[in-house]
Amino acid sequence: MSRALGLDFGTTNTVLALADAGATTTHSLPFTSSAGTSDSMRTALSFMKDAALGVQALKVEAGQAAIRMFIDNPGDCRFLQSIKTFAASAAFQATLVFARRQQFEDLMEVFLRRLKAYAGEAWPSDISRLMVGRPVRFAGANPDEALALTRYQAALSRFGFPEIHYVYEPVAAAYYFAQSLTRDANVLVADFGGGTTDYSLIRFERHAGQLRAVPIGHSGVGIAGDHFDYRLIDNLVSPEIGKGSHFKSFGKLLDVPAGYYANFGRWNQLSIFKTTREFTDLQSLVRSATEPDKLELFIELIEHDEGYPLYQAISATKMALSQTEEAEFHFAPLGKAGHKTVKRSDFEGWIADDLARIEEALDEVLVKTNTAADQVDKVFLTGGTSFVPAVRNIFRRRFSEDRIESGGELLSIAHGLALIGESGDVEQWAA
Repeated sequence: MSRALGLDFGTTNTVLALADAGATTTHSLPFTSSAGTSDSMRTALSFMKDAALGVQALKVEAGQAAIRMFIDNPGDCRFLQSIKTFAASAAFQATLVFARRQQFEDLMEVFLRRLKAYAGEAWPSDISRLMVGRPVRFAGANPDEALALTRYQAALSRFGFPEIHYVYEPVAAAYYFAQSLTRDANVLVADFGGGTTDYSLIRFERHAGQLRAVPIGHSGVGIAGDHFDYRLIDNLVSPEIGKGSHFKSFGKLLDVPAGYYANFGRWNQLSIFKTTREFTDLQSLVRSATEPDKLELFIELIEHDEGYPLYQAISATKMALSQTEEAEFHFAPLGKAGHKTVKRSDFEGWIADDLARIEEALDEVLVKTNTAADQVDKVFLTGGTSFVPAVRNIFRRRFSEDRIESGGELLSIAHGLALIGESGDVEQWAA
C-alpha cells in the first residue's frame, strides 16, 4: 500500500507524520539519535571533523544530537540553526563548512537524510507522495517565493519521491483541526512559527461523511517568534556588547554600526557571522572604540559560539513571561550584566511594532475576503508564539473566547499534511 508522508520543515522544529490505516488518525515518525528518542527534531545541524571517518569526511548530526555535539565540542564544531530562513534569500548563496560550499538545498538535504537515518525502520519504503508544508509568506526582508520553492524542490527531488506537493502550513493545520468539527464551520487558522505568521480562512463542510473544504483566503507576514527573541536581545544584551557605543575615525566620533547587532534578528545569521567579512571589520574596531571592553565581549560571544546558549536563555525568559508578569534573564557569559529582571509590560512595549504587523496581516485576510469577525465560527491558534499573552489578546479583542482554540503546537501541520496526502483530493489543497 502506498503512503503519504507529511513534512513540516519548520524554522525551529521539524516533524514528519504518516496517516494510519483508514487515513483517519496519524502518528509522528520517531527519531532515535545519540540524544535519545523524540517525535520532533530541532531544525539544526552540526558538522565536525572526525579522523575515524577519513581525512575528507565530516561527522554530521541533526536536531538534539547536533546541539549535544556542539556543546560537547566547543570550537571544533560548526553549528547551524533556523536554516529554513535562508530559503527565500537571494543574498544567501552558500556558506562554507570546513572549506566546503553548502547551498541551502545541500543543508536541507543533509538535515533530512539525518532524520531518515534516525527514523530507521520507521521510515516507510512505500512512500508514494511527499506532502510539504510551506509558509504563506517566507521569512526575510525581501523574500523570493519562487527561489525558495526552487530550492525546496532541488533538495527534495534528490530523495526520489514519486510525487511532491506543497500545501500552505496554516491550511494543513486547519485540516488537522477540522477533523474534530461536529458541524460546518468557517475556520480561521493562525500559525505562529519561528520566522513567519500565517493565516488561512477556510470553509469546512461534511458531505456524506466526507470532509470538504473551500479555501476562502490567506495572508501572512515574515514576523514571529524569532523577532520577539530579537527584541529581548536588543534591549537586554546588545547594549552590553557595544550597541549605541562609538569609535574614533580620522578625528571623528562615529556610531558602531547597528548592522552588527541585526544578526541577532535571525539565529541562522548569527551561526555564520564569524565566517563573514563583517565580523573581521568588527574585530578591527576594538582599537578605536570608546568602550572597547563591550566590543571585546561581543567578539568573545561569537568566537566561543555562545549563540545557542543565548537562544536558550532568551527562550526561557520569553516562556516565563507568558506565565508571569515578570521573569529573570540569566546569561552567564555577560557577567553581572547577564542577570536582569524583565517585566512583561516592557516586553510588550518592545514587540509593539511586531504585534501591529501581525494584526495587520489578520486584517488583510478578513478584509480581502470580505469576512466580518462574527462570520468566523472557530479560530485555531497553533505554534509556540500563540502562548504569548499579547498575541492571544489580538484574537480575544476580535473573537469571543469560546471560539478560540489551540493545540498541536508542534504536530498539527505535519499531521494535517499526512491526512491531506491520503484524502484523495490532494490537488484541491495544494498551494
